[in-house]
Amino acid sequence: MSEPLLIVKNITHEGPGLLETLLSEYGIASHCEDLSMGGTCPDPCDYRAVVVLGGPQSANDKTSSMQLQLRQIERALHESIPYLGICLGMQTLVKAAGGTVIKCRMKETGFIDSEGNPYRIELTSAGKMDPLFAELGNIFPVFQLHGETVELAATGMELLATGKNCLIQAVKVGKNAYGLQCHFEMTRRMFSEWCNIDADLKGMDRHNLIEQFDALQKEYTASGKRLIDNFLRIASLV
Repeated sequence: MSEPLLIVKNITHEGPGLLETLLSEYGIASHCEDLSMGGTCPDPCDYRAVVVLGGPQSANDKTSSMQLQLRQIERALHESIPYLGICLGMQTLVKAAGGTVIKCRMKETGFIDSEGNPYRIELTSAGKMDPLFAELGNIFPVFQLHGETVELAATGMELLATGKNCLIQAVKVGKNAYGLQCHFEMTRRMFSEWCNIDADLKGMDRHNLIEQFDALQKEYTASGKRLIDNFLRIASLV
C-alpha cells in the first residue's frame, strides 16, 4: 500500500479542497491521480479508502478511462473499501453498482436556484441515522454544478439526502460507499478558480457568485469539513 487514501481527479481544477485541508491537519498521506492529465485509475485494493471527485465527463462515456474507472469502483465495492464520490464521483458509483445515469430534468448550477433560494439538501430518515452525517443538521447548504443525475438500482442502494429540484443528492451503496451529487468541498480560492474555468460558471455574474459564496462560507465550510471528517472516521483514517 503506497498511501492510505487514493484521490481520483477527473479534471485538474476540481481538486480535493476542504478534504486536502483536513488531510494536512491530521497528517494523513494521500495519492492523487489526475485522469485529465493522463493519469490512470489505480487498483483501489492498494488503498484504505478512495475519493473520486467531479468533472465534466459522463459516467455513460465509452472511453477507456471511464470504463476503467467504473471497473475499479466496482472492485472497491466488492472489497468493501470505503468510498466517497462527489458529483461525477457519485454518478460513477451508482453506475458501477448497477444504477442508471440520466440527464437532469433541470440543470443545477451555483449556490442559488432559479427561484432565488439557496441550494440545500435535506437528510432522509436513513441519512439522519448514518455516520456520514453525524453532528450535522438535517438541512445544510451546498453548491451545485451538474447536468446529469441518477436512478438508483432496486437493491443495494439507500437514499440519504434529497434536493428540491434534483431529488437524489446523497446515496449509500453497501456498508461504506457514499456518493453526493452536490459539492461541499470547495474553498474560496478553489471556487474563484472555477469561476474562471468552468463554462457554465463563466456564463454567470462572477461578482454575484463570489458574494453568494462569501455569504454562505461559514456555514458551508463547517458542514463540508464535518462531513469529510465523518468519512475519514468511517474509513478508520483518524
